[in-house]
Amino acid sequence: MAQPSLLTSISSYLVISFSLLFFLTSNVEARVSCNPISYIVNETLYNTLFLHKDDAACPAKGFYNYSSFIEATKSFPKFGSTGDLTTRKREIAAFFAQISHETTGGWATAPDGPNAWGLCFKEEVNPQSDYCDSTNTQWPCYPGKTYHGRGPIQLSWNYNYGPAGKALGFNGLENPELVANNSVISFKTALWFWMTPQNPKPSCHDVMVGLYHPTAADRAANRTAGFGLTTNIINGGLECGIPTTAQVQDRINYYKRYAQIFGVDVGPNLDCANQQHY
Repeated sequence: MAQPSLLTSISSYLVISFSLLFFLTSNVEARVSCNPISYIVNETLYNTLFLHKDDAACPAKGFYNYSSFIEATKSFPKFGSTGDLTTRKREIAAFFAQISHETTGGWATAPDGPNAWGLCFKEEVNPQSDYCDSTNTQWPCYPGKTYHGRGPIQLSWNYNYGPAGKALGFNGLENPELVANNSVISFKTALWFWMTPQNPKPSCHDVMVGLYHPTAADRAANRTAGFGLTTNIINGGLECGIPTTAQVQDRINYYKRYAQIFGVDVGPNLDCANQQHY
């Protein structure tokens, strides 16, 4: 039997080497081009975090699906991708905790605990008003429309629906129902609220990734960075500057659960009892 020549062996080696290099390079490029959130939160983990979101008892069953969440994050590329891996995980845990509280279906003796029932509701139950601030002329209410809580963050009031819609490409004043009918738009409104500073409030994103720079007024009001400040931004008028309420504690408990699952510490200043609200 004829033996392979040295030239043939070298050629074969080069072909194999270049093939391996192409495979590895393509794999890296594919990973880089994909949404970075999906490498922290895959679909299995997402469904573990929101364990009962599709329970028959939840009005939002089937609405808050993983693909809609990932699609929505593409409009906010800095979300969950700012800072080191610990910071990124902590921000996502904080966001998930806040939207879980806003949409919770949990109760004290609920299966798997009260903090396994986030994303159970997509719309406020029995709203007590139409959430129309008629004094706001920049974002005037549309006749016959209500601006009660909808979506993961329970977006409320005309002065939030208006700018959210403008930023996201829909008419939030004329069509507020989209926030409860379109799951991608719904997640986008929650991320818009999380990522967007509304003077004098900083964004929740900046608070959680270390980009918050307190003003003199913030320091005087003891508005220190941490999960508690995101609660102040979201609902401080009702929940902050007073002894920690059951609502605030529920937010904290969700955050602790998610941070533990992500394997990160929760950081300082979890509540807002000693903070003045905005």
